[in-house]
Amino acid sequence: MNALRCVENGKKILPVLIRFADMSIYTDTARGRWQAIKDAAQFIAPYKRQVCYSLLALLFTATITLSIGQGIRLLIDQGFATQSEELLSQYVAIFLLLVMALAIGTFARYYWVTWLGERVIADIRGKVFNHLIHLHPGFFEQNRSLEIQSRLTADMTLLQTVIGSSVSFALRNLIMMLGGIAWLFITNAKLTAVVTICVPLVVIPLLIYGRRVRHLSRQSQDKIAAVGAYVGEVLGQIKTVQAYNHQFIDQRQFHDQVEDAFAVAKQRTTQRALLITLVIMLVLGAVGLMLWVGGMDVIEGRISAGELAAFVFYSVIVGSAVASISEVIGELQRAAGAAERTMELLHAKNLIQSPQYPRPLTKVSGNIEIDQLCFAYPSRPEILAIDHLTLTIRAGETLALVGPSGAGKSTLFDLLLRFFDCQAGSIKLEGIDIRHLDLFALRRCFALVSQNPVLFHGSISDNLRYARPDACDAEVQAAAEAAHAHEFICKLPQGYRTLLGDSGLGLSGGQKQRLAIARAVLADAPILILDEATSALDAQSEYWVQQALHKLMRNRTTIVIAHRLATVQSADRIAVLNHGYLDALGTHAELLQSCSLYARLAALQLQAQSI
Repeated sequence: MNALRCVENGKKILPVLIRFADMSIYTDTARGRWQAIKDAAQFIAPYKRQVCYSLLALLFTATITLSIGQGIRLLIDQGFATQSEELLSQYVAIFLLLVMALAIGTFARYYWVTWLGERVIADIRGKVFNHLIHLHPGFFEQNRSLEIQSRLTADMTLLQTVIGSSVSFALRNLIMMLGGIAWLFITNAKLTAVVTICVPLVVIPLLIYGRRVRHLSRQSQDKIAAVGAYVGEVLGQIKTVQAYNHQFIDQRQFHDQVEDAFAVAKQRTTQRALLITLVIMLVLGAVGLMLWVGGMDVIEGRISAGELAAFVFYSVIVGSAVASISEVIGELQRAAGAAERTMELLHAKNLIQSPQYPRPLTKVSGNIEIDQLCFAYPSRPEILAIDHLTLTIRAGETLALVGPSGAGKSTLFDLLLRFFDCQAGSIKLEGIDIRHLDLFALRRCFALVSQNPVLFHGSISDNLRYARPDACDAEVQAAAEAAHAHEFICKLPQGYRTLLGDSGLGLSGGQKQRLAIARAVLADAPILILDEATSALDAQSEYWVQQALHKLMRNRTTIVIAHRLATVQSADRIAVLNHGYLDALGTHAELLQSCSLYARLAALQLQAQSI
């Protein structure tokens, strides 16, 4: 009975909890959006002087614009009505002076507001990039890099427009609206009452549609970011796309994504268009009603024609200001979404950081102790990629890591460089847990040559200096000679100044690999990590790369992921990994006798070479 009663109570309480959860989610979302706007606004704080210039120019232009209304009243009542040429000339001259002052003020306002927008967005971009470049690599596995690029470009452009234009426009129209209302009361309180009736009718649609527009704006930006990411991915792998004749499938998928983005944009545009239409109808309807009432008063002599003209002028200013503000609100809501997405990047937590008080590294010879190491990737927490691994790597030796795909070889490299932190166990460098070392000091101890060498857009010299930007030309050339790269570099059109395309486009696999080795030579790190640097090369390229590697490995601790028997046999010791644990450790001859997995891998290698 008690159990049944608990179930019944649960059924009653559950809907209440769900409603409460929904309310809390909405509150959290609103709070997060407001916090994002506040965070973005903090970037304006260092430029108080420029903000003051912008506000002064804005107030000046608004005051001049409002003064034109009184100029119109005087022009009609004192100029036209009196039929005095002298007064007419005088008031026209005053009107032209006001126009000139307005032009000068508008120039100052536009310059300082635009400068502020460009400066603030440059600061935000720099801050976000500086944060991103230090984030742990796991963040970029969970977030598409091309979508991040979209946030740094499209979202930043939207924010720049809002900060450098829309906010100023909104403030100017707000001042014009308040000033215009004040002048309406001063000019004619009766006609002002007619206009005031319509104010609630304008505000209510803003409140109703504003929330919808804000939600759709965020959705629209997410869809556009997804489109940009898809384009970058396809065009970045265009050879693979065309090799498999995948163009038509990609066209369909791209069309679907574009249509999804368009559908959301259409909804957002519809809501904004309805908002603007309602505001214009209500405002101009109020103006029409006011003209009828005011016209009757002019006919009956209760007010002058100049007062009515001034009132119409201020009414139009107030009406257009309200309509403009309603339109700007849509831009501000989109900017709120962009600010939220940008601040999400800026507030992304870096899970791999240097300790507050790092231990010093004096001399590094390459002694590494791995003790009961356990690691699982965040996306697959139930599967151990490294399973209680214990291994000691001696200074100056060459240790080969072999094992089937998924054995944990590359994962071990990631852990050595602290791209990830282990869940249990430890890695010690010269007796110090690497988590107690400064990240930059730790990674300076390693030089990496991967199976697919990474080259950046720029000159060959810039790519070689990537490991040591302060290296002189003689050191760069010496490193290239040690890597057997100097000869082919000299044959290029501009030698070391030859510009490379993205990812070293235009170079052969062997040439790219030798440049990567030259970069590692220039780094002059005590520990060398090789991720099977010769597996994808032809025989001639492999020969030159092997020659370069032999020089590079001299007097260094070397850890190499090996698939070829030639690499394995030359190693001092071989560690056989299987599903993340150490299956066997020894020399090539020892493992052939004692480890069935190694013997099977070696047999497969021999069989593959004989085919």
